[in-house]
Amino acid sequence: MKLSDLTADVLRISDIYAAEHGIERDRDWALLKLQEELGELTAEHLRMSGRARGDADAGKLGDEAADVLGMLLIYCDRAGIDLETAMQRKWLHWLEKTS
Repeated sequence: MKLSDLTADVLRISDIYAAEHGIERDRDWALLKLQEELGELTAEHLRMSGRARGDADAGKLGDEAADVLGMLLIYCDRAGIDLETAMQRKWLHWLEKTS
């Protein structure tokens, strides 16, 4: 799976969801939703580590991680961030140094 293909699919799904629920989405909305999803991932992590009430569920942990990634892709689109280029510049260049 290529990041650009994943992003396109996530954006299509987000468009469908927004149309069905009458949600106006901009960059601020995307950042706030990303924060919300990170909070839900954190809550599930706490349940998994026995530090919060409720039943731990590894499937839910994965679902919340997927929500964080999806919202990050949406935020990057709204903010005009080329995530592939940014990852190359910030992270992947380290692999070139070790070759």
